[in-house]
Amino acid sequence: MKFCVLMGSPRREGNTAALLGPFLEECANLGIETEVIPLYERAVNPCLGCMACQDRLDGPGCVQDDDFGEIFQAMANCDVIVLATPIYSFFCAAPMKALLDRTIYAGVKNYGREKGPRLLEGKRLVSIVTCGYPPERGADLWEEGLKRFCRHGKLEYMGLFCRQDRGGGEPFLNEDRVRAVRDFVQAIRISIRGSER
Repeated sequence: MKFCVLMGSPRREGNTAALLGPFLEECANLGIETEVIPLYERAVNPCLGCMACQDRLDGPGCVQDDDFGEIFQAMANCDVIVLATPIYSFFCAAPMKALLDRTIYAGVKNYGREKGPRLLEGKRLVSIVTCGYPPERGADLWEEGLKRFCRHGKLEYMGLFCRQDRGGGEPFLNEDRVRAVRDFVQAIRISIRGSER
């Protein structure tokens, strides 16, 4: 089993990275291979809306020469796509938004001369999120966006793990959060194994 972790935080030691640490440790404990791609260190330009990708049915087909093709291939080669991001303005950070725009457009061949495949169909998707509001008000729009993204691309949405940063000197990471994010990994693995029987 392989997870492709797309890290959308600009901070290497921020809250999202803090949650991702025990998540990755638990993956290793369970024998899950992980590939972590820090999006702020990669070049992923915004979608141009040119529609050139729609007439390339066997791959993304984007005309831009940046890191999108390589990242898309990593997503295609994994079993679970993990979107790790802080919530900024009620949605993900900018590099992840650019990646998702291009992924859903180049990955769903609905708008060209002939209809084609959904290139990530059947992939599973989860998200690890940090925000400043209670999760039901801080990550709700992000989660709804993910559900729609998955429906359109025919991916399986497997859930969201979100924790709030209350600020004020209170430590963000504690034993309860570490245990909870490890449990999240285990729940993903159990769900996948159950569906494969």
